[in-house]
This record gives sequence, structure tokens and C-alpha cells, in this order.
Amino acid sequence: MDYQLIRCDMEHPGDVSALAAMLENDEVKAQDIQAIIAQTEGDGYARGYATLAFQQLLSERLDISQQDVFDQIPMMMIGKTGGLMTPHFTLFIKQQSEKVRTGEKRFSFGVASTRVLKKEEIGTLAQVNLVSEAVKEAMNEAGIKSIEDVKCVEVKCPWGVAGSLSKAASALGSAVALEEVNRALLTEASLNKDHSLFSSKTSVSAGQEQVAARIIVMGNSTESVSDLKIGAGVMADALDLIGLQGAFNDIGIQVDGFLTPNQKEQIVQVFVNAGADALPDVRGKRHTMHTDALSMHAGILAKAVANAVVGSYVGETRILCSAGSEHQGPQGANLVAPILRVEGRVLND
Repeated sequence: MDYQLIRCDMEHPGDVSALAAMLENDEVKAQDIQAIIAQTEGDGYARGYATLAFQQLLSERLDISQQDVFDQIPMMMIGKTGGLMTPHFTLFIKQQSEKVRTGEKRFSFGVASTRVLKKEEIGTLAQVNLVSEAVKEAMNEAGIKSIEDVKCVEVKCPWGVAGSLSKAASALGSAVALEEVNRALLTEASLNKDHSLFSSKTSVSAGQEQVAARIIVMGNSTESVSDLKIGAGVMADALDLIGLQGAFNDIGIQVDGFLTPNQKEQIVQVFVNAGADALPDVRGKRHTMHTDALSMHAGILAKAVANAVVGSYVGETRILCSAGSEHQGPQGANLVAPILRVEGRVLND
């Protein structure tokens, strides 16, 4: 199988014109679209509008109902942009290929969903268990044999009564599947309280439009013939460029300073989970995300900072930034997963 990502601009939350044009020109086949992640402006209503626009377009192309589109294709709309963040969407494409596998590990992904969660299960150990099983299912679909080859897990889960608990349960569920956390040690009191427990590869967003947890697992597999490869790294804080460089080193680009123009051209997408708002300070110096005029938007500020720091390094504002401190990396850290096109390119430029 060949796995690809395609990134497109959005002029407004309902703008799917770029996808419509690619479908019309047969550049993309609707049946090959396995998932969509979008960085959209606006609140939950805007996210719902974006989701509906994709549902309507793909429903017509696939000749299935809009509800079937929603059920079959995970659509993760990450709302509320700030700073220099550019609204865009990323298509996850999986298609048959005549290329011969070389044995080299290349980019692959798998998607899975839990069953519909009962209201009383959201934000509990029951959700932890369900997400854990779904992550394993998505790994298997991706042909990823080793946990070490998983580089990024994106989860969109129901908001429920308390979105933070739902996000916490999803992150810990992924951490259990990736053997970063021992399930036997978890109790209900662990959720969103014991922050020594976390996944270093999982980003979670919650939304009222979701009734199940939708999961995309990304990594590298010998079963893939993609010309892409994904890496992973952890920025200890919002200013940690060494940790950011480590994510590129994980792919095979040995970076001691800035990326070269050729290396930047290889970048297809970067997934970032921002955690600056989890702590009141950075390197011992206080910040005002939780105390100044925009304190009710601390998550947006954290995303904007991550977008600016990582974006300045890769030379691109269309990177996906989510925010969440609920067991998504160490408190205050950024999780980074860059995806590069490597075939026919020199990694160490």
C-alpha cells in the first residue's frame, strides 16, 4: 500500500474547494481518502460546519449518506486558530500501488473508532480501555509491527460533561496501547491528576460533535511503499529547539542548526501538540496565559506559540497545532511529529 498526505488551504471553515477540484480532475479518488484533519478557525459551530462540508462533498462522490461518511472517515476538526496559524486541511490517502516493497520502513497510518460511548463512560477507565483497543486496531491496520515505529497518534473524542477528563482518558488509553503506561496502575483518580503518567506520541482533541473516539495512528512500516517517512520528538518546553531538532533526527536528517532550503522542501506536514499553558512559567519565568486579558483562551495562545516556534524553524505556518496537557507529554512540553518526502532525496543535505 502507498500512504500519502495532501495539505490544502481553507479560505473559511466550509471551504472544501481544493478537494473538490482534485476530485474533479481525478487527482484524488474519494474512496482513497481514509481520514481528514483540519486546522479550522472558529468554535464548535465552525468545526461542525467544516465537517458538514466534507460530508456533503464526499457523500456525493461515494454515493453514500452523509452519516455514513461521518461514520467511515474520521474527520478531526481542530478549531480556534491564533497568531500566525493558517487554516488548512490534511488528507490521509491510502491506495494500491505497483511499487515493490524494499524492506525499508516508510510512512503508514491506520484508522479506527471505538464504539459509541455511553455518557457515563466518558472520562472514565472504560474509555481508557476502549481507546487502548482501538489504537492497537489502528496499528494493526497500518502494518506497524513494533510499538517503537509508532510516531504519532491523533485522537478526537466526545466532550461529554467534562472534555478534559475525556481527553485524559483517551491519552492514557493510547499510552497503555503504546506501553508507555501500565494499565494495572491506573485508577479513576489518575485521570487528569497524576501527570507523571503520559504518552509522548499522542495528541487528543474533544468535540461535542463526536460520540465515539476516532483514532489515527501514524508510523513507519516495511509494508508501506510510500515515499514519506515520519519522525517524533519532544520539546521539553516551548523554546526547546534541541528537542525539535531531535524529531527530524529521528527521521534521518542530522540537524545541528537550521534546516536547509532543500530540507524544508521535503516537509509534507508537522503535527504538534502544544503544552505551554499547562504550567504558569517557562524556564522559571512566569507567563500570563492564565492571568491576562486572554486567559480564557490559554489553549489558543499555547497553539499560537507552538505554531510560531515550530513554523519559524520549518518555514511554514500550515502545521497542525493542537493543545492539551491531559497526559499528552510531560507538563509544559510540545510533542512534534514531522513527515518528510524522502525518496530520491538526500537526507543529510
